[in-house]
Amino acid sequence: QVQLVQSGGGLVQPGGSLTLSCAASGSIFSVSAMGWYRQAPGKQRELVAGITSGGDTDYADSVKGRFTISRDNAKNTVYLQMNILKPEDTAEYYCYANIKTVPGPGYIYWGQGTQVTVSS
Repeated sequence: QVQLVQSGGGLVQPGGSLTLSCAASGSIFSVSAMGWYRQAPGKQRELVAGITSGGDTDYADSVKGRFTISRDNAKNTVYLQMNILKPEDTAEYYCYANIKTVPGPGYIYWGQGTQVTVSS
């Protein structure tokens, strides 16, 4: 069994910062891509940021320059440092990871979600 457990999130004022973490555990052979999606009420889920096992990153245009994704491969953990937060960043944030439990094709696992609310 594989689990992705998220931590972080909460309420922050505009201009503030938050850090999200997501740790994968269980019977893991390897982890390739990891990242974060978010979904605001009434909107489609959107990719926020992704990172490969080699450290290549990709960001949504709306968060470039404000959010930073990183990972600790030894801990199978991905992080999202969010700075200069805006009310439009308010959403439920979900981490994902492409994980192989045995050699062969990987499978996408999801975290449980965590709410980020940016409001004064």
